Amino acid sequence: MSTPTPEKNPVQRLIFASRWSQLPICIGLILAQGVYVFHFWVELVHLLEAAFGNQNALQALVTSIGYKSDLVVSSLNETIIMLVVLALIDVVMISNLLIMVIVGGYETFVSRLDLEGHRDQPEWLSHVNASVLKVKLATAIIGISSIHLLKTFINAANYSDKVLIAQTVIHITFLLSAMAIANTDRLMQHGQWSSH
Repeated sequence: MSTPTPEKNPVQRLIFASRWSQLPICIGLILAQGVYVFHFWVELVHLLEAAFGNQNALQALVTSIGYKSDLVVSSLNETIIMLVVLALIDVVMISNLLIMVIVGGYETFVSRLDLEGHRDQPEWLSHVNASVLKVKLATAIIGISSIHLLKTFINAANYSDKVLIAQTVIHITFLLSAMAIANTDRLMQHGQWSSH
C-alpha cells in the first residue's frame, strides 16, 4: 500500500508543472522533422528525374549540392550522385537526431511515455536518461559532421584550403568533446557504483 504524498504548495506545483513548457518545443521539432521529410523527397525525386535525363532536375541537384565544374554538366556523373546520396544520408541522420531529442527529451524531462512492452519501443529508450541522451547526441553529431566533411572532401576543388582546414578542426573538436562527455559519464557511473 503506497503512502500518500504530502500536498505540495502552489509554488512547488507551478515549478513542477513548468516542465510542460517544453511541449511546444517538442511540437516545433516535430514540424521541423516534417520539413526534413519534405526536403528528402524533393531531393530524391530530383535525383530520379535527373537519372532519366531531366535537365531541370539535374540543375536543381547541382545547385543544391554546390557542385561546380569547368565543363558543362549535362548528365549525372559519379561525383554528383555520391554528393546527392551523402546529402540524403545527412538528412536522415539529422532526422534521427531530431527523433532522439524529441522522444528522449520528452521522456526524460516532461513525462513518461508508458511504452513498456510496446513492440515498437526503441531499444535505446528503455534505459534513456539525461546522461545517456548527451552521449547519444554527441555520437549523432559526430556522424553528421563526418558526412559533411566527406561531402566537402569529395567536392574539395570548390572549397578553399581555409574552409577544408576549418571543417577538419571542427570535426576533431566534436570528436574530442564526445570522448570527454563519454569519459565523464563513465567516471560518474563508476563513482555511483563505488558509493553503493
